[in-house]
Parts: sequence; structure tokens; C-alpha cells
Amino acid sequence: MPKPINLDDLRNEARNLGFDLCGVTRTDPPPHFDAYAQWLDKGRHAGMAYLDTPRARDARRDPRMVLDGGASIVSLGMRYPDPRAIPDPALDEALGRVAAYAWGDDYHDMFPPRLQKLADLLGGQLHAGFGSRIYTDTGPVLERDLAQRAGLGWAGKNTCLISPTGGSYYLLAEVFTTAELEPTLPLRSDLCGSCTRCIQACPTACILPDRTLDAGRCLSYLTIENKGTIPSELRPALGEWVFGCDICQMVCPWNVRFSDPNAGQAFAPRAGVPRPVLRHELRLSPQEFNRKFKNSPLRRARRRGYLRNVAVALGNTGDRSTAPDLAFSLLSEPEPLVRGHAAWALGQLGGHVARSALEQALGSDPDSAVQSEIRVALESAP
Repeated sequence: MPKPINLDDLRNEARNLGFDLCGVTRTDPPPHFDAYAQWLDKGRHAGMAYLDTPRARDARRDPRMVLDGGASIVSLGMRYPDPRAIPDPALDEALGRVAAYAWGDDYHDMFPPRLQKLADLLGGQLHAGFGSRIYTDTGPVLERDLAQRAGLGWAGKNTCLISPTGGSYYLLAEVFTTAELEPTLPLRSDLCGSCTRCIQACPTACILPDRTLDAGRCLSYLTIENKGTIPSELRPALGEWVFGCDICQMVCPWNVRFSDPNAGQAFAPRAGVPRPVLRHELRLSPQEFNRKFKNSPLRRARRRGYLRNVAVALGNTGDRSTAPDLAFSLLSEPEPLVRGHAAWALGQLGGHVARSALEQALGSDPDSAVQSEIRVALESAP
């Protein structure tokens, strides 16, 4: 006869595996699926078509489809570093900014072995027919909704899950299991109150009043999931962000209150990642990019997307000393996507070097979209 699984034992094991939050919920339909479906119907998911397939909708509507006989879901959260934890390097250089969760190793690689150990713990205390399935942002699961129901926190106005004891700098994961576990209780209150700091701070006004995002305007979407051109009217809003964005979390009082520079040790920052030197990044070859970002979340943007973002950030600096680097990219980079955004950046900087490179490229670049970017840049260059 298998012995009952003690919640304290489960939480202790989760803590030993590096997870700061742990709760349990049933595989009942998530409470906010209808709101999610309406978000999809309005096209607010932008170019993320994989979110809106029939199978994806069905599985998010009914978590029991994820695991045959699934009875419980262990919801977990691991804290990553506070974006303010690392001071700017003492360099006289134009620097980019990377979202804090991506400073170290990729959680998609880091989490599965730990989740499997937790699943094995559950299996070791149950009968031979035990089943489990693990997820971390890798399948059709409404992770935030499940975490909210498991008592890990509440959904803030910026759409992030906020823990009342730790803020929102958490990555979520789940273990679906056939084990019958006692659910933990959700929070009774929404603790955002009347605060709207995240909404006011968003540079593109992508945070909507119903606690959803217009993904097509979100800097995280634009710099990561978006594989094409960044709309020209949104490029200035990127500022120095080259991968993701932490603005709406950095201004949240719950993160300000619970800021801990020692948190997120599993995501130890790699050298040169949190605040990269932009002109160096712009010259990364495919081999150098793959080497620098091996097992890093930044590979999600791919080299051409990352260098596209770097070019925009350079244009936003106003630093004309970087014009030669952008000119080199415009005239030598094989990816049209990068060349087009380098042209825009040169148009923002202006000056003799920028104009000379734009004029030279206009007569030689074989891509019509890049030529259009060059013409607009020449018209706008100061």
C-alpha cells in the first residue's frame, strides 16, 4: 500500500532542487481559459500562431488531455536575478540590455532533469502504474493560471504571476501526475490594488486594462518571438533592450520591496551578457554567436534577430562614434533583416559617415526592402 505524499516533503524536495515556490492543484479546467480564448480571438498573440491551433486550445482548456489519468499538477517557480543586481560596467561604450532571466543558462535545459527527479519522488511512493509529464514553457499549458490556483501568487496587471513574499521574478514549471495530491489553496486577494505603475511605465502601452498584453507591441515579443521587421514606429521604444524587457517588473512595488541581489543563483550571469557592448555584438559572426550563446535563451532570437535588435539599440543611443560599425553591417552583413535595421539606425545617428554608407548601399544592396529602409533613412538623417 503506497504511503500518502506529504506536502511538506514535496516542498522540501522542490526546494532542494532549486525551486522557490511549490503548490498543488487539480487537473480541472483553468478558471481563466475563456479570457485567454478571447485574447486569441482578438489576435493579440500577434505572430505566435502556434498558440492558436485546435490541439493547443483544447489542451489548455482541459489539462486532463495532457496526461491520461492525470489527477494533480505540482506547480513550481524558480527565482531568477533581479534586473538591478548587476551594475553597469565601467566602460565608455554604448551598452545593450538583456532581460534578467536570460543572463545565464537556458531554463529549458536546466529544469527538465530537476522536474524529472521530483516526478521520480512521486512515482517512488506510488504504485507501478504511476504516470507523469513535465513542462516548462514547452507545451499547451496555462502555466500562470495553474500557478495562481495552486496558491503561488496572483496575476498582476502586467500579466506576470506575483508572489506576495517574493515578487514576480520567477520562471514557472509543472509536473502533471496521476497521483492524488491534496491541493493547496489559492490566494484570496488581488494585491495590485489601485497601483498602475507597470501600465504607466510600458514604453509601447502594450499592457491592456483586462490584464492581458497586445503582444505585437510588447518589447519581449518584438525582440524574441518576432522573426521579421520591427515596425519603425516602435523602434525608438526599444531603447537599449536587445533581448526581452523587464521594465514592467522593475517598477512593480512588490519587486522593489522584495529585491534580493543574491537570488537566482541558478542563473549566474555569463560575462558580457547582461549589458553587452553593442558595437561588438553587431560584428558577431555566426560561429561567434553560436559559441557565445550556446545553451543560452538568446538563441531563441537567432543571430539575425539578435543583430537586428542590436542595430536598433545602436540607433537609439545617438552615439555617432558607432556609425562605422553600423556602416560595416549595412555594407557587409549577409542578412537583409540586419542590413535594413542598420540602415534605420544610421538614419537616426546622421552625420557624414552614416550618410556616406547609406548612399553607397542604396546603389548596391540587392534587397528591395533594404533599399526602402535606406531611402527613408536618407530622408530622415540629421
